[in-house]
Amino acid sequence: MSGTVVSIQDGGFAINGRPTYAGRSWKGHRIEGLLFNSRMANAIADDENPSTRGGWAYADGDWDAERNTAEFIAALPAYRAHGLLAVCLNIQGGSPQGYSWHQPWKIGGFTSEGTLKPAWAARLAKVIEACDRHGMAVILGLFYGKQSGTLKDEAAVKAAVTNTVDWLVEKGTTNVLLEIGNEVDLENVWAHPIIAAARCHELIELAQRRSKGKLLVSTSLIGLDAPPARAVAAADFLLPHGNRVHGPDGPFQPSPHGIRLQVARWRAAPDYRGQPIVYNEDDHFEFDKADNHFVAAVESGASWGFFDYRRSRERFEDGFQSLPVDWTISSARKRGFFGLLKEVTG
Repeated sequence: MSGTVVSIQDGGFAINGRPTYAGRSWKGHRIEGLLFNSRMANAIADDENPSTRGGWAYADGDWDAERNTAEFIAALPAYRAHGLLAVCLNIQGGSPQGYSWHQPWKIGGFTSEGTLKPAWAARLAKVIEACDRHGMAVILGLFYGKQSGTLKDEAAVKAAVTNTVDWLVEKGTTNVLLEIGNEVDLENVWAHPIIAAARCHELIELAQRRSKGKLLVSTSLIGLDAPPARAVAAADFLLPHGNRVHGPDGPFQPSPHGIRLQVARWRAAPDYRGQPIVYNEDDHFEFDKADNHFVAAVESGASWGFFDYRRSRERFEDGFQSLPVDWTISSARKRGFFGLLKEVTG
C-alpha cells in the first residue's frame, strides 16, 4: 500500500531512503534527519459513553467521529506545507480536556479482549493512507493510561499489540512508527503493569518480533530522570515528553529539568546506542522568543512535537486535542508553532 517508507539511517530519520529535511540547517544547527511532529491524539477517536458523548457536540451538530477524522485529513496538506512530517495519534485517544484526572468517557479503539474495533481500524486506515499520500509518518500510540483499564487483563494487552502489528503488516504500511504507551512512567494510571515503565520493554520487543523488524517501535516517557534502562535498550527511537520540563534550561541555573539537560541525560544513559530522540508531546510554547523548548530541542539535535489543547474559556479554534477539534491552523498558538516550524525547516 505504502509509497512513504520511514526508516532510521545514521542516527536520523529518512523517508524513502533520503534524510528528512536533507541538507537543511537553521542558525547553524543541523535539521537533517529530524522528525518534527504534532500530537493529534484524538484524530480517530469516538466516545461510546452516552453520558459524556454529548459534551463533544459541534456548534452546528452532534459529535461525529467520521467528520472528525475527515476534517483532520483535510488539514494535512497545510501541515505538510509548513514542514510537519509526522502526526501522533493514539488508538485509546487522549484526554479531551487536555489534562483531567477523572476520565469517564470511553474513547478506546480496542475491545476488552484486545481486538481492534472495526470502526477505529477504518478511520485509522484512512489517516495512514492520507499521510502516505503526503509523504508523512504516523506515530501511532496503542495505550493511554486512563483508558488502559478497558483491556481486561495482561493477555488482552498483548493481544492488542499483536493484533495491531498484524493489521499494519498485512496492510503493508511503511510510514507508521509504534508508540506502545503514552507516558508509561506516569504515576497511578496504568491498569496493567506490563504497560508501565518497568516492563514496557516486553511489549516493545513483542511488537518488534511480531513485525519481524518491519516496524520501528518505542514508548513515550515523562522522563525527568534517567529513562528505564531496558526500555532504552529495546527501543528503536526514544520518545521523551517535555510537559514537566520548565524552560529550555530549566527555571534555575543549573536545573535538573531543562530540555537541553533532559536530552543530555538521555544520551548519557548506559544503554543508549545512538537512537534518534523525538519529543512527541510538549505543551510549552513561547514561539515568539529567541529561546524556547522547540529551539532547545533543535539545538540539542532532537526532534520536537507540539501538544496543544483547549484551555479554560478558549474558543473552538484553540487546541488540537480537546473535542471537538478545529483541525485548521486557526489560533495564535497554532500559527506560532507552524510559523516557527516553517522557518526552521525552510
